[in-house]
Amino acid sequence: MTDTLLTLVPEWGALLIAVMNFFACLALPIPASLVMLAAGAFAMAGDLDPLPLWIGALVGASLGDQAGYWLGRAAGPRLIDRLSRRRRTAALLDRAVSWLEQRRLPAIFLSRWLVSALCPYVNFAAGAARINWAGFTLPAIAGECIWVSIYIGLGYTFSTDIEELGAVLGNLAAAIGAAVTAVILGRILWRNGQERP
Repeated sequence: MTDTLLTLVPEWGALLIAVMNFFACLALPIPASLVMLAAGAFAMAGDLDPLPLWIGALVGASLGDQAGYWLGRAAGPRLIDRLSRRRRTAALLDRAVSWLEQRRLPAIFLSRWLVSALCPYVNFAAGAARINWAGFTLPAIAGECIWVSIYIGLGYTFSTDIEELGAVLGNLAAAIGAAVTAVILGRILWRNGQERP
């Protein structure tokens, strides 16, 4: 599938990147970062114009963020209500929601580009926690600008080594996401252990 998508980049350009980023922000397993790297390489070769690629990537990612946020807003409260009926889950859920509300700007902003594997889940959680729409959208767009710029820029700069660069960045993103998740879960478990007699 990845090879097919990469062959479509020169033909469909910004539209393909917009669609890929939209679905990637909804947690579908799509190689959006690799497609942006390839688009940057095609821009370096003169086959594509970088500005429409950047705009398409940003628009697709932003629309995907919004879809995840509104999905969380619509379905999240019922899910939260269902989970909060369980005594053990209720305390963890309350902490998770309060953690996101207290750290919403860095959590939303950094999950776009530094810990991009968590982005779709932060979108849903932000909507479910009823975080203010503007308070979600502004840091989300700022973070997406960085994500899009990094990947298209790296593809442009390292156009001859796209596949190797994509593999390294994919592994790095997965490692960062796993580390952040481990730290968060570790803190939750440690606090639960401290509260028990």
